[in-house]
Amino acid sequence: MKVIFVSSPLSLWTTVRSVDAFNVAGSFVALWALVKVLRALRWRLKTTQLHGPPRTSFIYGVSHDLVASQDSGGMYERWATEYGVAYMIPSVLGQTRIVLCDPRAIVHFYARETWTYVQTPLSLTLLEATIGRGLLWSQGEAHKRQRKALTPAFSNAAIRKLTSVFYDSAYKAKGAWDTIIELSSDGDTLIEVQNWMNHISVTEMFDTFGNDQKASALNQVVLLLASAFPVITKIPSKRRNLVKKLGVAMGELSNDLLIRSRREKDVNVSERDEEKSIIGLLIKSEGQDAELHMSKEEVVAQMKVLLFAGYETTSSEFIFWALIELSRHPDVQTRLREELLVFGVDPTYDQLKANLPYLDAVVHEILRLHPPLGEFTRLAAADDVIPLSEPVRTESGEVTDNICIAKGTLIMIPGAAINRSSAIWGPDAKEFKPDRWLTEDGISGKAKEVQGHRHLLTFVYGPRTCLGKDFAITEFKAVLSVLVKNFVFEMRDGPDTPVEIARGLLPRPRVVGEDGIGVPLRVRRYE
Repeated sequence: MKVIFVSSPLSLWTTVRSVDAFNVAGSFVALWALVKVLRALRWRLKTTQLHGPPRTSFIYGVSHDLVASQDSGGMYERWATEYGVAYMIPSVLGQTRIVLCDPRAIVHFYARETWTYVQTPLSLTLLEATIGRGLLWSQGEAHKRQRKALTPAFSNAAIRKLTSVFYDSAYKAKGAWDTIIELSSDGDTLIEVQNWMNHISVTEMFDTFGNDQKASALNQVVLLLASAFPVITKIPSKRRNLVKKLGVAMGELSNDLLIRSRREKDVNVSERDEEKSIIGLLIKSEGQDAELHMSKEEVVAQMKVLLFAGYETTSSEFIFWALIELSRHPDVQTRLREELLVFGVDPTYDQLKANLPYLDAVVHEILRLHPPLGEFTRLAAADDVIPLSEPVRTESGEVTDNICIAKGTLIMIPGAAINRSSAIWGPDAKEFKPDRWLTEDGISGKAKEVQGHRHLLTFVYGPRTCLGKDFAITEFKAVLSVLVKNFVFEMRDGPDTPVEIARGLLPRPRVVGEDGIGVPLRVRRYE
C-alpha cells in the first residue's frame, strides 16, 4: 500500500517564501555584480591606462609596502623616475590608484578639489567618527560656506593679536625647563620635548595609537582593507573604541569652551572683538539670521577640527622636528641663535614675517622636509582630463601629454615626495639646507612650478588650502625663537642618532630601536 504525504498549506507557504527570499537575495547579488562589472569596463575604457609598479601582494597590491616603509616618499619618487610623472599603482583588492608627481597636473587637481575630486568614503567615515561633519569633512557648497564663516579668525589682524599668546606658551615651557635644569647636577638634562608640546589630555590620546607596535601593525591592515570596504571601521575593536573616546573627549571639551564663551558674550558689553575670534565667529554663526549659518553639529565639529589641527599637527610636530634638525646640525642652530640674539627683543608679528630671514629659512626647510601628512587620496566625482607638463607613455605605448580620468578613479598626490623630489628640488633635495631659501637661485625652476605656499604642498593648495597656515607658521616662529635663544639642544646619543617614523593616528618621530614614540634631547641653558 503506497502512502502519500501531503504537506500542509502552511509548510508549503513557508517553502515558497524561503525560495522567493533566496531568489530575491540572489537577484540583488547578481545585480550588484553586474553593476561592478559595468563600472569596471567603463573605467577601463574611459581612463588612460598607465604603466606602474607590479603588484607585490594579491590582497594589498603595493599598499602594504608603502605603509610599512620608512621612506614611502622615496618609493613614489623612484616610480616617477621609472614610469613617468603620472603612473598607476595596484592597491587593495584589485583597486588601482593614479599617482600624480607633475606640478601642472597637481595644480589642475587642486583647483578642482571638493568639486570634481572629493573625499574617499573611508576618509569621510574616519573624519566623521573623530571630528564630526566640520570643515575637514564637508565638501562642495557646504565646505565653501563653513570656510567663509571661519576665514576672518585667521586674518593677519587676528593672528597679530594672538602673537603674544604664542610667546606666553613658549615662556611657560622655558620656565619649566629652567627649573628642571637647575635641579640637575651637571647643568643639562634630558627632556622629551614632544611631551611638552602635548600637555592637554586630547593629544595624549593621539599618542596611544602609536605606542603598541603590534596593535599599530594590525590597525594598518584593518585600514588597508577598509579602503575597499569602509564598513570594516564600524566593527568593534580597540582602535574603534579609542577613536570613539577621542571624539567624545574633544566633543566635551568643545562644548565646555562654547558654553563658557556664550556666557562671556552675554555679559560682555562690547562684542566687536569677540566676534572676530574663532569661537566668537562660531557662536555668531549659530544664529538663525546669520549670513553664514551653521548648525550646532557643525559648530561643535569646527571646534574639534581646531583642537585636532591646532594642537596635533602644528604646535607639536613642526617645532619638535625643528629641534631635532637643529640638534643634528649644530652649525645651523648656532647661526639661528646669533640672528635672534642680534635682533634682541621678541619679534612682533610683522617682524616675524619680514625681519628674520634665517629663522624664516629654517622654518620653511622644516615645512618642506617634515609635512604632517605624506599623501592625499581623492575620488573623482566626474570624468576629467588632466594636463601634464611633460609627456608619459601609456600602457599601449602611446605618448601623451594629458590623461583621461573616469568617474570613480582614485587619485593620489604624494605631497611629501614632491617636497623632497630630486627631480623638482635638485640633487640636494633630501638635505636639511635652510640656505636654499635665502637666494633667488636656491630654489630650482621646476620647484617654482609647484603651486602652494612657497612652492610646498605641506598646506596643500586650492579650495582646501589649510585655513590656519599663517597661524601655524607664526606660532612656529614665535615658539622656536624663544627656545633657541635660551637653550642649546643636542641629540642624546650624538648628532648621527637615527630617527624613524612611528605609525599611529599621525606619524611620530622616535629613536630607532626604542619602544613608544619620542626623541629625548639633551638641553642646557645658553650662557
